[in-house]
Amino acid sequence: MAGRAHAPRRHQRRPLGPAARFVRARRRTRQHEQVHRTRRSGHSRHFGRLQAVSGAEKHARALIVKAWRSRWEALQSPSADEAALGTLMARIEADLVRACEISRQAGASKELSVALGKLGHVALDLGHPDKARTLFEESVAAARETRDPLRLAHAVRHLGQVNQRLGRLDSAGRCYEEALDLYDRDRTAHPLDHANAVRPMALLREELGDAEGARHLWRRAAKLYRAAGVEEGVRECETHLSSP
Repeated sequence: MAGRAHAPRRHQRRPLGPAARFVRARRRTRQHEQVHRTRRSGHSRHFGRLQAVSGAEKHARALIVKAWRSRWEALQSPSADEAALGTLMARIEADLVRACEISRQAGASKELSVALGKLGHVALDLGHPDKARTLFEESVAAARETRDPLRLAHAVRHLGQVNQRLGRLDSAGRCYEEALDLYDRDRTAHPLDHANAVRPMALLREELGDAEGARHLWRRAAKLYRAAGVEEGVRECETHLSSP
């Protein structure tokens, strides 16, 4: 008696836990996000020019800085303990959500924009780019209310990066163009921030097959990274410029 034919067994993929999602998302994100750090204080790096703020705004800022420091430490040495990393990421999200609530109640548009943007990064860390895009869109909307061109440029640039990751290349290009225009017109922009806006536009031009446009942007980014004293950024630009 002939045996019955059996369909090939398909192996079910086990769902990824928080630690695996975190590591995988960080690998993907680095294609469009180069993390360059300077010795600027955490406060100025997040909120720009120093100015008098209310108690509520100080509370929101403290929560944002605390959450971002915890995230940075997790990025440096991701825990293999699924439960521990899940708990940490939940705590980071909770601090940022609370910062958003405080900022909304206080009418603090800058702090709200920053907190929403940080939540967008956490969503990317956990492998949720569509959720991240929504958060970055909200961050941009809040930034437009601040009348702070550098806060808006920063928010728009990150929206462009998540759009590029999602394959929304036209939208990404419009975001980068707006961010670069804002940086070009504001003479007080830190060269690192300016360089970090030129860099993704160069990557986009490469993705679209515009080699000459990309090379022009890599040269521009290299000059800005050099002015900021970020040799890692200069080396990356030179690597792209040396490619055929």
